[in-house]
Parts: sequence; structure tokens; C-alpha cells
Amino acid sequence: MMTVSGSRLRAALARVGAQEDLNFLLTNRLPRRLATRFMGWFSRIEQPLVRDLSIATWRLFCDVDLSDAREARFPSLHAAFVRALRPGARPVAADPAILTSPSDAILGAHGRIEAGRLYQIKGLSYRLEDLLGGDAALAQAHEGGAYATLRLTAGMYHRFHAPHDLRVESVRHIWGDTWNVNPIALKRVEALFCRNERAVLRLQLAGTGHAVTLVPVAAILVAGLRLGVLPASVALRDTGGHTLRCAARLAKGAEMGWFEHGSTIVVLAPAGFDLWPSLREGARLRMGEPLMRLPDAREPASP
Repeated sequence: MMTVSGSRLRAALARVGAQEDLNFLLTNRLPRRLATRFMGWFSRIEQPLVRDLSIATWRLFCDVDLSDAREARFPSLHAAFVRALRPGARPVAADPAILTSPSDAILGAHGRIEAGRLYQIKGLSYRLEDLLGGDAALAQAHEGGAYATLRLTAGMYHRFHAPHDLRVESVRHIWGDTWNVNPIALKRVEALFCRNERAVLRLQLAGTGHAVTLVPVAAILVAGLRLGVLPASVALRDTGGHTLRCAARLAKGAEMGWFEHGSTIVVLAPAGFDLWPSLREGARLRMGEPLMRLPDAREPASP
């Protein structure tokens, strides 16, 4: 449990972080790739003193809740980042008319995909085709559909899960930068999601056949993006940007992969899908909670 002095220190650090110019300088103007590689190495150190100090520092800077983790102790900071949850920690809305949130997240920009564009933050749009690595056909397939931007903060649970019973049809890795994806950076860096490293996961929902696309976007300090739907011998970054065909079938709520730090998932649905009625920008979601309503779902069902 954090002490009063610790709470005050965290509040002071939060006030410093809220200063936009300083936040942007500290999180984006340092060598991003070098910092990311260093974090990937440092976070895996299993020496007890290093582990304990690094986890304590992480908890000081971030709102971290480890009470629902499957394990009580972790060999490294990395292990705490990518922690699994204890069974039952995230109830999943079972109604097949509901597309659930694939991760714990804060809801960012959302709405309709119009003229091939969507927003990363109010007043700043980007081309869907660019996000999808130039796949014009896939972008067109989502024209008029719904999108939702889900931001995972550094302290959140970092694994993401199937939002519906589905088949993973293909996976494509796209190399890119590692800009921070917090709101301060989103206001300053045009088409940020299209610049960062990301993956495109094409999904087909069971029962309805609807095509849904997930785009996990990496960010600074994200030392890796792991996909459990790929064979253990296949590393996503070693695929050379080629589209990998996949036939993995997953039940709603089944694990799909994880980030190795906070980041973003852009959820793309076809025409006819609607954002869950009670959701508003800034809402905090947990994996398994309603995100969108499928077509022809007349009334919101109970989660």
C-alpha cells in the first residue's frame, strides 16, 4: 500500500508530467529506438534489488494494480508488465450481439470512418489506408464502419483478447517509429499511428461472418508485440512485412497477444456496427466489457 508521502510524490510527478512541453520533450525528443531497446534489456533483469527498485519506481510513476494478477511475485519488471490475470478477473460479456473491448484501456477517438479517414484526436485526422500499410481494399471494406481507439497506459494490464468468437484470417507486421501515444503527442504529431510500428490483424466473426480488424500500435518503450496466434517459431518482427495467413479460431475472451509496455489498439468494424451507447471518450474499459453493438442488435443487452 502506498504511503501518504508516496501519494504526495506521485501527485507532484503527475503535475510535472501534465506540463505538455516538458512531457513531450521527455517522452519523444530522446532517442526513442535506443530508449526502447534499453528498456527491453533492463526490464528483464532478474536480480532481486534491480527488480524491486524498478517495480517500485514503475508503481510510483503509474497507477498500477497488481491485485488481480495470477502471480503474487514477479522475477523481473518485464514479468510484471506482461502479467497474466487470475481466472475470473475479467468477466466477458457473452452476448453474441456484443463486440467486447479486447483490452483494458481508455477510450480515445471513435466514430464513423468517412471518406477513408478517422481521427486520432479531435481536429486531427489520418488516412485509414496509411494505418493499414497501404491496403486500399481493406480500407475500403471498412468505409462507413465504426472505429474505436483504445489506449493502454503503462500501468494497465497489457494483454489483449478476442473481442468475439472468431477466426484470425491473417497477420501483417508494419515497421515504424516509437512515438509516445499519449494525448499530448497525439495533438502534436500528425498521423502518429501511421508512423509507429504496428500489426494488422484481420478477423472474421463466428456466426455472422463480419470482418473486423485490430491494429495494435507500438509506442516508446514497447520492446515487443507478441501474438499468441502465431506459431511459437515465428517472430512477428522477422516476417518482413509479409501477410501471414492464419487459421486460428478463438473463443470470445481468449488471449491473442500482448504489448511489452503501454500502447494503443485501433478497432475497425464494418458498416452497421455502433459504439456501445453508454460509452464516451475518456471512459475506462476493462477487457471483456461491451465496446460495440453488432448490426440488428435492437436493444442493448445486459453485459
